Amino acid sequence: MAVGVRDERPGDVAAVRAVVTDAFGRPDEAHLVDLLRAAGKATVSLVAERDCRVVGHVLFSPVVLDGAPAAAGLAPLAVLPAAQRQGIGAALVRLGLARCRAAGHGYVVVLGDPAYYGRFGFVAAERFGLGCEYDVTPGAFQVLELAPGALAGHSGVVRYGAEFAAV
Repeated sequence: MAVGVRDERPGDVAAVRAVVTDAFGRPDEAHLVDLLRAAGKATVSLVAERDCRVVGHVLFSPVVLDGAPAAAGLAPLAVLPAAQRQGIGAALVRLGLARCRAAGHGYVVVLGDPAYYGRFGFVAAERFGLGCEYDVTPGAFQVLELAPGALAGHSGVVRYGAEFAAV
């Protein structure tokens, strides 16, 4: 069955909420998506559809590193449990990264499994002298330079939107 990836539309809100809740087994991440969307911080928000049904979602929102170029944080990435391990998440991430690059973002950060995100080119953020404002497992906070050299001469703590602290 073919899967299409497209921009989220206003009519997708309930379906996105259901997908994110099902994927994480709790409503916290879906609430985060709602907060970011309401604050106008959904820089890139994509859905994956199969048979006219939303089966996946990814959101990118602004992050800040003092003095560094514009950047985005990838969070959350969600695929319905029955549709996982079929390349849907990868398709969402690839298109999302392309959209972030086209929008002029210098880099993207993510907090997640290094084995999964490494295939897209993410590396441990510590390699660039970057830290996460949250207490995270070493290696789980990762970065991908979308523009070569975007992080040259920049280091410090990457800050997410206030909506993340509310969840």
